[in-house]
Amino acid sequence: MKEQITPKSQDYNKWYTDIITKAELADYGPVKGTMVIRPYGFEIWDRLKNSFDKRFKDTGHVNAYFPLFIPKSFLAKEAEHVEGFAKECAVVTHSRLKASEDGNDLIVDPESQLQEEIIVRPTSETVIWSMYKKWIHSYRDLPVLMNQWANVVRWEMRTRLFLRTSEFLWQEGHTAHETENEALEEAKKMLDIYKEVVEGQMGIPVLTGTKSESEKFAGAEETYCIEAMMGDKKALQAGTSHYLGQNFSKAFDVRFQTKDNKEDFVYATSWGVSTRLIGALIMVHGDDKGLRLPPNIAPIQVVVIPVINKKYNEEQFISYTESLISDFQAKGIRYYIDKREQYSVGYKFNEWEMKGVPLRLEVGPRDIENNQLVIARRDNNEKESISIKEASQNIEKKLIDIQNNLFSQAKEFMDKNTFTVSDYEEFKNQISLGGFINCGWDGSIDTENKIKEETKATIRCILFEQNISNIKCIYSGKPAKFQVIFSKAY
Repeated sequence: MKEQITPKSQDYNKWYTDIITKAELADYGPVKGTMVIRPYGFEIWDRLKNSFDKRFKDTGHVNAYFPLFIPKSFLAKEAEHVEGFAKECAVVTHSRLKASEDGNDLIVDPESQLQEEIIVRPTSETVIWSMYKKWIHSYRDLPVLMNQWANVVRWEMRTRLFLRTSEFLWQEGHTAHETENEALEEAKKMLDIYKEVVEGQMGIPVLTGTKSESEKFAGAEETYCIEAMMGDKKALQAGTSHYLGQNFSKAFDVRFQTKDNKEDFVYATSWGVSTRLIGALIMVHGDDKGLRLPPNIAPIQVVVIPVINKKYNEEQFISYTESLISDFQAKGIRYYIDKREQYSVGYKFNEWEMKGVPLRLEVGPRDIENNQLVIARRDNNEKESISIKEASQNIEKKLIDIQNNLFSQAKEFMDKNTFTVSDYEEFKNQISLGGFINCGWDGSIDTENKIKEETKATIRCILFEQNISNIKCIYSGKPAKFQVIFSKAY
């Protein structure tokens, strides 16, 4: 029997880590703060990546790849941007190693010091805009709709698998446009794509809105975001899209000739999601048995477990399930037949529950005699026997139902733990219990900072849909300028 995970109610952080390691999603790398994504975890990321990538390409975007190494002088060109990442930058100062004098070690060769330090990519705006200067000269060259799938390094002191590691995988879109309106439309369009995938494929409901001035991306004019509620009622920023205005084009002198033969700086966006989405998947849908994966992104949608004994051999199983497996293949249902003899049936049940496979099929001698099989759902733990003739259609319907059910459960949890409060004392009491607080804000950075200092809650988003009539700021009591969501967050 596989070792059980720590109950969520006992130790949420340990529960989270247990699922990652015991479901074989990831492991700790040899360098502190790094992560090894194991095949099962990478397959989940790969399916998410493909879902996003298809939608990017359907909207005219193309993929490219830019260098991992960035000259330090590039970051210095955009002061506000670099300030946001400076403390997290990994810096290359030398180009080689050499053997120590005793020959027992390797040391940095002091003679190989670089004339200019190199920054290991924390994000790619600066290196990409240095190239856009070479490529963009006229309105005929616009828009540039480019995306990159890559790794980035941010030297985090406090790390957590998937949520915050020194190196992680992500996508970063970087686009250049002729007009401000075109760039704004692009930034909002990409946010809609993020919402579509996170809700439709991952089964995670999100709120959409704009970041406050203090929470927006360094170097952006506006940052749009999707925010999700985790199982411990904290918020997780699941994706961001930024309108950069002309900040980067001015910093890197990216000008173009307009249609009326004038010269102007291009308008820009950037947008990204990362492997922290897998962390969100765990915390939104996981339970005390492990993962619960939405069928749309599950590496394996159906696991088939034969219960073989002396009366029932592998040849009989193959013959009995042949038409069912053929239907799976025809319909593109991702399945796995667990014929491993070294593990007991109970071990297999436990393992696939841990890995969150949506449906488990059990086929034993009695099932063959009765022309049936047993179906076990991972989302609600229900089991039932069905006819082998009806199995294929039944399974297809159940996968759709599981996908919808996981989203509904998460949406119900978020709605149940979203509160509207009328005064600051009520705010403090509720925020200590967790959840989203929907309230008014006077727009003051000072107010925002004081609330953060006193409660550790931050503005997760300024809601797109505003209703501030007769609403006062939760802290100052002044008329509210914005309707916002406050929460503690990862």
